[in-house]
Amino acid sequence: MKNDKISPENRDLEKRLEQMSPFEIKNRLIEMAQTDARNSTATFLNAGRGNPNWIATEPREAFFLLGKFGLEECRRITYNPVGIAGIPSEDGIGERFRKFLDDNKEERGAALISHTFEYLVSKHEFDPDILAHEFAEAVIGDQYPTPDRMLKSAESMVRDYLRLAMGGGDDKSTYDLFATEGGTAGMCYAFDSIQENKLISKGDKMALMVPAFTPYIEIPHLDRFGFDVVNINADKVQHDGYHTWQYPKEEVDKLRDPSIKLLCVINPSNPPSYTLAPDTLQQLIDIVKNDNPNLMIITDDVYGTFVRDFHSLMYELPYNTMCVYSFSKYFGATGWRLAVCAINKDNVFDDMISRLTPEQTADLNRRYSSLSLDPQNIKFIDRMVADSRLVALNHTAGLSTPQQMQMTLMAAFAYFNSRDDNSYQTTMIHTINDRLNALWSTTGFTLLVDSLRAGYYSEIDIMVWAKKFYGDDFAKYLQDNYEPLDFVIRLASETAVVLLNGDGFDGPAWSVRVSLANLNESDYLKIGTAIRRMLDEYHTRYEAGNK
Repeated sequence: MKNDKISPENRDLEKRLEQMSPFEIKNRLIEMAQTDARNSTATFLNAGRGNPNWIATEPREAFFLLGKFGLEECRRITYNPVGIAGIPSEDGIGERFRKFLDDNKEERGAALISHTFEYLVSKHEFDPDILAHEFAEAVIGDQYPTPDRMLKSAESMVRDYLRLAMGGGDDKSTYDLFATEGGTAGMCYAFDSIQENKLISKGDKMALMVPAFTPYIEIPHLDRFGFDVVNINADKVQHDGYHTWQYPKEEVDKLRDPSIKLLCVINPSNPPSYTLAPDTLQQLIDIVKNDNPNLMIITDDVYGTFVRDFHSLMYELPYNTMCVYSFSKYFGATGWRLAVCAINKDNVFDDMISRLTPEQTADLNRRYSSLSLDPQNIKFIDRMVADSRLVALNHTAGLSTPQQMQMTLMAAFAYFNSRDDNSYQTTMIHTINDRLNALWSTTGFTLLVDSLRAGYYSEIDIMVWAKKFYGDDFAKYLQDNYEPLDFVIRLASETAVVLLNGDGFDGPAWSVRVSLANLNESDYLKIGTAIRRMLDEYHTRYEAGNK
């Protein structure tokens, strides 16, 4: 029997919201929080979404300065006073580009453009005229992307950045990259092509490491996929009841079952925001080596750059792993929609396609026959590009060239900065950690030191703290008398604070997710206070009922 002190309106709202994803719930909570803020002295604080409130300035300054050069090149060919110009010419453009940079060397962004250009010429042996022409056309956006999978200069620069940022070290293997419209598009393309190429079928088993970003929970259950999902649960706790948000050995051992064909990982996790422990990485390596050698792995590593010395599965298990990396969070670029899918040239996806039955191969050859006279040898990553445009529109595939140019400059900026003083990553990590500490400092809860924590989000299990502060009887009272959603609904309607419900990410039922990205440090002090106030008010109700 639920507590009769809950209003019928709130109870009805809870029932409706229970059927929705946390991101849809968020919209309703925002409305409630804004109403409360208007009707009280509370400040509306939305910590429900991971959009950061910072931007990386230097790569943007470089982009806009490069646009000036691109326009000059277009006007150099022909210019009509009504606002019509030609397109850049490759002849002699390398020398003109260097002169432009020298003439504008005091402009913000000029040093990054110059460094990037000379690095690609010297390290990757680009012809100066070809490279400067690619830059000019990319920033102007006057041509279809060529190659459609990714511009050559962009792929070279981003590949080097990923090796540095994802823990590749001295790894000499080569990854093919596919530039996509954000990480979510990359995930959609990956799921689609894995199924289209008969590497996984409806009803097959796939594993998901949870808690996880809600769309990853929802996509496999769509009718077109219909996968049998095995959850790998991060339910490891320390002896005193604190969550570590790591994966017990017995959970990871589920992957020894060779009928599990695909594993999806968010590393560091969303929402707990912890990177995989070294012993988990070693266990995964052992599983692939000895029990499940054809396991396909998709790892979403967007938060990896918020952890020092991060190690991605793309370098721990390069043969089995596709990495999806987004530029959205680290560079404050969610509106740019910039990401890449990275696959090692020697990979399980291509090898499994080569072992399909003759009937399956013939079927796929028909699908991709318009792309090549030898469709059987089209690489999986190029099939992803074609599938992203339903194959027939492959000739217009590819991320827009201005987006790829901005991605190149962002990758170059972070790559050079990391090799110098690493000040950008240091500042990002300190910013997140300061906000995290502010949040927890006013809850009265204990935040344990953990080198595996990224801290971009914080998942707080209210039930853990209910037991620690007020005992097991109070925790049972909460479970018996309230739905978990009641906590976030009351936070929104009574304190104007918006958080997401953790159970929507397959986390603990009474957990909440706080984004540390989109508010200022002082705001997190207020959010922590609101969380503790809400828990204390539940306890006040509990005591009143026991008198």
